[in-house]
Amino acid sequence: MSAAGSTAAGAGGPTGPSGLLDVLNVASVVLDAEGRIVLWSPQAEELFGYPAAEALGRYAAHVMVHEQHVELVVKLFTDVMATGRSWEGAFPVRRKDGSTRLVEFRNMRLVDVHGDVYALGLAADHSTVRRLERDVALSARMVAQSPIGLAVLDTRLRYVSVNPALERIDGVPAGEHLGRTVREALPLLAADALESAAREVLRTGVPVVDRPTIGRTPADPGQDHALSVSLYRLEDARGTVLGVALSVVDVTDRYRAGIETEAARRRLALIADASARIGTTLDLERTADELADVAVPELADVAAVDLLDAVVAGRRTSLGPSEPAVIRALAVRAADAPDALSAADPPGRTARYAPERLVTECVRTGRPVMVAQVKDEDLVRIARSPEAAGLLARAGVHSYLAVPLIARGEVLGALDLKRTRNPLPFGHDDVLLARELAARAAVQIDNARWYQNARGTALTLQRSLLPSHPPVTGGLEVASRYQPAGATTEVGGDWFDVIPLADDKTALVVGDVMGSGIDAAATMGRLRTATATLTALDLDPAVLLEHLDRITSGLDHFIATCLYVVHDPRLGRCRIANAGHLPPARVREGHPPELLDLPTGAPLGVGGVAFSSTDVDFGPGDQLVLYTDGLVETRTHSLDERLELLLTLLDDPARPLEELCDLLLRELHHPDNHDDVALLVARARAR
Repeated sequence: MSAAGSTAAGAGGPTGPSGLLDVLNVASVVLDAEGRIVLWSPQAEELFGYPAAEALGRYAAHVMVHEQHVELVVKLFTDVMATGRSWEGAFPVRRKDGSTRLVEFRNMRLVDVHGDVYALGLAADHSTVRRLERDVALSARMVAQSPIGLAVLDTRLRYVSVNPALERIDGVPAGEHLGRTVREALPLLAADALESAAREVLRTGVPVVDRPTIGRTPADPGQDHALSVSLYRLEDARGTVLGVALSVVDVTDRYRAGIETEAARRRLALIADASARIGTTLDLERTADELADVAVPELADVAAVDLLDAVVAGRRTSLGPSEPAVIRALAVRAADAPDALSAADPPGRTARYAPERLVTECVRTGRPVMVAQVKDEDLVRIARSPEAAGLLARAGVHSYLAVPLIARGEVLGALDLKRTRNPLPFGHDDVLLARELAARAAVQIDNARWYQNARGTALTLQRSLLPSHPPVTGGLEVASRYQPAGATTEVGGDWFDVIPLADDKTALVVGDVMGSGIDAAATMGRLRTATATLTALDLDPAVLLEHLDRITSGLDHFIATCLYVVHDPRLGRCRIANAGHLPPARVREGHPPELLDLPTGAPLGVGGVAFSSTDVDFGPGDQLVLYTDGLVETRTHSLDERLELLLTLLDDPARPLEELCDLLLRELHHPDNHDDVALLVARARAR
């Protein structure tokens, strides 16, 4: 029985035959006291070339060694027989076929029960023995000095051999490995999957190479290590399965580098995603929502975007060490953390945060504030109230990070981040990522808040230039709407006017200065003033437009369209002149709505083009709808389609005018139409 087999079997009984002797092909020969061959094995026959019938009874020296060594061999044989000490050596032999082979000999004395003395000779091919010796020496040296952990498991998957490298990797001495399974020696490792793979290798002989295993070992029980494990089935020369060879490489550094690389890739992807998703509009609240959406859940489980209230109002501010911060919540997001969401300030609320609050410290210093491991005493500096601190504790907030929102050197507010479900605390890389997101978002938020302030100013100016009018004037009931453009900070040049005249007459005006901005608004204001002045002269509509045309021609290359209507309730008619404007719509009981067929005329400011006035019937209950092109024009529909839709909506002459204005804006004004809308609706009253 081989040594390997004994180790594997232990006291459990004999194992199957080893193939080692077959590899060596050891020949056995027994000599009597005279040196004659009395036993001759089949291996001897193969090694020396003599069949047993020819070898038995002959002197061994003449058969087993070269003639030049006969004298030496006889002397050695005599010494063995006389002293009982064995000898060994390598001698060339001449085989029966005449060839010479170097053979390794072992010779020892035997004594039988009768006291007769014999000699046992063992012989093997010298090159085979040396090759096996080299292989064993090489294997032993490689196993002992290899930086790779190596072990042999028997067929019951118990350690039978462990090299020093595996002792270091596992942190378990070799003696404590032997006779134990992987599960018993390394209980913190994922042993089930590993042993299952080893059984499959024993069964099939198919090796498992570089199987990743994550776990902890006594060598470093405080943190996970990544191991690359390979398994190979061991067989002897006869194919008998001896067990499993196991190699282990600690690839923790590579594993961690891979994790860091993946984290870096995800950070870059998140930043790229943020660049695409944040700032899609110039709406302040939506921009804040987009930042919170990007942060959750990739960076945090709860995110809030807060701005200093003074910043929202367009004022610069700085905080002293003892000053509170007045902060307006703009957005909050939470990934499956309802308690944490309830603890946050709801969007739109303005709150005063004490100087010791962490978010106050963040906006005061302009630096990140991080609490990697949140304790109970930290929650009172994070939450807005003791009740909110209790909610955060119940939500499992264990890590906190606030980074300032800084744009153009000004601290706007803070991005407030918390972790509940993500078990990892915030770290240095998270701070870098949060600062990058905050920096990119802060520019967009700053643009949005200045846009909001500028837009508010623009709308205030625009509305101040438009008239207010009573719902009833002269012989008309009147309603109007002004809808500013949805995607521009600049005021437009659309306007309308309702001007009472003598004898219950009323002038209705709708116009549109081409272009936008303060210059267009100023031109609109000048034309509106000029129109009101000229209206007082009771001019014919066509004549009035001629005067406006000359005025517009002197106004820095601006042109405008205009529709001027004078309603005379005594005559039951409207006298209308058009300067390049869209035709008004008339609605009468018993008649389908219609667009009035008027001479279009040239826009104001073209110069040198005559205008004409047209009389149209306009009796009690009749409606006139005047509008600018922003109501009906879109990029995807023809103007004829849109005007047809306008007429379709004018299907009820009795509909209240305020409802009609709302209906027309709701159904006709396209959200992608970046143009102002002026709408004026008039209905003739019964006398």
